Amino acid sequence: MSLDVSPALLEKAERGEVDEREFVDCVRTSLPYAWDMISSLVAQLKVDGTDFADNDVPPPSEQERGQLLRALASDAIRGALQRHFGVRLAFQNCHRVAVFAPGPETEARLARFTSIRGQLLNQSPELRDC
Repeated sequence: MSLDVSPALLEKAERGEVDEREFVDCVRTSLPYAWDMISSLVAQLKVDGTDFADNDVPPPSEQERGQLLRALASDAIRGALQRHFGVRLAFQNCHRVAVFAPGPETEARLARFTSIRGQLLNQSPELRDC
């Protein structure tokens, strides 16, 4: 299961009354490692004043790796996180999360990061089984 959905939130979803803020809070509490990773990268982006920040340290366990996979593999979760934080998210090798400031000036860097070439250059034997 990807998220720990409260009965109240599930009931709202069944009625069609989905509030994105409540959904984002559900993601925050269900996937704390992924939330903290993305939050810290967004903070780094703002502090450094750059248009890009990334993490290249593998998660400490498979549980945390699973949180990143669930957060970034779900279109709904990824989209909600991007809107909440006001960034574009990118993902490589089961752990390399990157945040990009929105805007046309970051499109080329995002395209390089998410390209086939970028993926190939980010490979290593240690990451074979991630």
